[in-house]
Amino acid sequence: MKTLALLLASMAIAGVAHAAGAHSATLAVTNMDCATCPITVRKALERVPGVESAKVDFKTKLAIVAFDPTKTKPEALVRATTEAGYPSTVKQVP
Repeated sequence: MKTLALLLASMAIAGVAHAAGAHSATLAVTNMDCATCPITVRKALERVPGVESAKVDFKTKLAIVAFDPTKTKPEALVRATTEAGYPSTVKQVP
């Protein structure tokens, strides 16, 4: 079930990322323990220069981020979530 959710979310972001000329990254996010935590994570990611969109799922504990690779790197995304109190790791960068 998690794999299906990840696949569907990745496909949705990939379409947006491809259309915008961006890359996407999937982050595994920890410390999310309530339904409002993804809002904080999303806002932290959106503040990173070069981030075009961020979708965070509480159930799967994943964030899928479309970003401009000339302006930011996956490491900056991890740093943003970690500084917001939600450590993450890069699961996938297609």
